[in-house]
Amino acid sequence: MKKYWFIVLLAVTVSACTKCSSDSNNKGEGTPLPTPPGAVLTDNELLDLVQKDAIKYFWDYADPISKLARERYITDDPNFDANIITTGGSGFGLMTILVGIDRGFLPRGEAVSRLTTSLNFLEKADRFHGAWPHWMNNKDGKVIPFGTKDNGGDLVETSFVCQALITIREYFKNGNDTEKALAKKADELWKGVEWDWYTKGENALYWHWSPNYAWDMNFKLEGYNECFITYIMAAASPTHTIPNKAYTEGWARNGGIKHGGSQYGLPVVLSYNGSAGHVGPMFWSHYSYLGLDPNQLKDQYADYGTLTQNHAKIMVKYSQDNPKNFKDYSDKCWGLTASYTRNPDGTTGYTAHEPKNDNGVITPTAALSSFPFTPVESMKFLRYVYDENKAKYVGVAGPYDAFSPHYNWVTPRYLAIDQGTIAPMIENYRSGLLWKLFMNAPEVKAGLTKLGFESPKYGIK
Repeated sequence: MKKYWFIVLLAVTVSACTKCSSDSNNKGEGTPLPTPPGAVLTDNELLDLVQKDAIKYFWDYADPISKLARERYITDDPNFDANIITTGGSGFGLMTILVGIDRGFLPRGEAVSRLTTSLNFLEKADRFHGAWPHWMNNKDGKVIPFGTKDNGGDLVETSFVCQALITIREYFKNGNDTEKALAKKADELWKGVEWDWYTKGENALYWHWSPNYAWDMNFKLEGYNECFITYIMAAASPTHTIPNKAYTEGWARNGGIKHGGSQYGLPVVLSYNGSAGHVGPMFWSHYSYLGLDPNQLKDQYADYGTLTQNHAKIMVKYSQDNPKNFKDYSDKCWGLTASYTRNPDGTTGYTAHEPKNDNGVITPTAALSSFPFTPVESMKFLRYVYDENKAKYVGVAGPYDAFSPHYNWVTPRYLAIDQGTIAPMIENYRSGLLWKLFMNAPEVKAGLTKLGFESPKYGIK
């Protein structure tokens, strides 16, 4: 959905997860933070709570047929778009379910059954040279056009699913017979994507292909934005791989992806599309990094640990600077990314919030999914939402998608692509679970090596 963040505007208590408990179960890769005096919950208990809440979107509010993720859930109109399955959001949801299993928040056997149903659905759903469409009908997996010409394969959304399929395979490959069968299915599905087809024979990847309109959309994947993982997956493919030149000439623009500018004394490192010299919406440091560990990851263009940390830190400093004087902006109320938004007339729309497009709307996933990069400030935000404003900003599946203290506005809605990064990225902060699964997959290591990356943390040189 966020691929058209620059042109598309969409006008468009708490039930407990099975086996959710209040135990702290800190597996701890992240540094424990001091709990503020008088806090109701410890930091670990609060991290448990927000992960459980985000998991509900993909468990309690999952599509009942496919067990995949609905595009959106509007609390005062639950049946709105109930038939639409979102591909990318479902990929995030699959990884969210793994977090729930590993934390003991979800029953393993039932979760495996649900994951099996989901993968069986993906196997039978429409695919276009291996790529799934952006939206699918929940009953038969047939494509629902995202736009007139966007009625075929969506390579970027597909890459988000494949990131999840690899983690599923790695998590269950040594399990019982049912789990091994699930791992095998995940392996087969991701290897069926024809990444090389989506180059059009050029040294670049293209986002869409339609059986009716072919390459008419002509959207070349050039960095830097959320599509980073698409090149990683394509290079990692043992069946339909792409050459190194597709990455260097296409994505990296022959070095043009680099940028020497800075904000608030912090290098931006790369040129963010549409915001050169500044930073883009926060999801650009989330979607590709649910599996891809940026820490110690480098290539000829960037240190990705520095890139992602600076992105989040610049967002915090921008909120503290608060050039537009919006109410509550601070190091505890921050986070701009693509989400629902407040239109000037008070209605709900959609936009990609960033420093160059700030209308006073805060999106919880921006700060919460940045825990690996800004743990102190992300915890401050979490307490701002749960300790100070829970009645206003938290609903049936965790924090609502967006709110504005300045306008006393909140949208009681959820989007899969926003809720879907919260539990995985918090888990990567806490234990590194998904990073370890993905980065240790042999194809991923081979793909990163092929593209010229190094990561001493995972033995990639």
